[in-house]
Amino acid sequence: MTFDPEQLGQSSQELASMLRDLRRRAGLSGVRLAARCNMSQSKVSRIENGKVRPSLVDVEQILRALAVPSHVIAEVSALARRANTEWRNLRELRRKGLGTRQAELKALEASSAHMRYFLLSMVTGLLATPEYIRASLAHSPADTSKAIAGKLERQAVLYDTSKRFTFILTEQAVRWPVVPPLALAEQIDRLSSLSHLPNVDIAVIPTGTPTPRNPLNTFTIYDTSLVTIETSAGSLVLRDDRDIQGYLHEFWGYERSSLHGEDARAKLTEWSAACRA
Repeated sequence: MTFDPEQLGQSSQELASMLRDLRRRAGLSGVRLAARCNMSQSKVSRIENGKVRPSLVDVEQILRALAVPSHVIAEVSALARRANTEWRNLRELRRKGLGTRQAELKALEASSAHMRYFLLSMVTGLLATPEYIRASLAHSPADTSKAIAGKLERQAVLYDTSKRFTFILTEQAVRWPVVPPLALAEQIDRLSSLSHLPNVDIAVIPTGTPTPRNPLNTFTIYDTSLVTIETSAGSLVLRDDRDIQGYLHEFWGYERSSLHGEDARAKLTEWSAACRA
């Protein structure tokens, strides 16, 4: 199923109105519909008022309870998929300001207990040295001063032991020459140092390691509520349960293929020494 990217994430109110209208046409009260769906009446009310974004499973339960025709199911399901998927293009992010993006990420990190990062091509800002951060943003035509400050400020969350972080980095992500060799060695040493934090697991996948799938993108999973997928043109935000579960299974596959703990630190030491050589 394909969509116009600009439509994604903009269908919540339309979906709410459509579900409310279908219930009324079926002659059901919110209480009766809730009973048929094994939901609370308050949840049905919040869905119909656009205060809660229903998952695709929620929508399917409601449509089955309303016994709507198959063509209506297809139409509403497509609308629900758009409502649970959001596209943020890079041009829009730059227009709003890269510092605003850092504030959004900080809020996501504050509200999450376990964050999982699969890093395919670069080190994420949470793990980066100041020089690496500056170099990673050097190509941007926008003012990056607030973004740099925001990335550095966000790193404090790593020391909040009420939260868990799992980072999986490919060898390419670790060794990609974003900065000169000595600065890259310092960046690799920082990864090794942060891996000693009790709530932080930094794992690596050396080139040539078999993995259950061929990775295509960097992605981050926040608890079991949201996934962000990074591309060169922008980022995709997924909120549907089945999409999130799919990415969790993909992440666990890479996790099983990774080096962890002392094995990971030994490999990082080897790569750091190669930079210094």
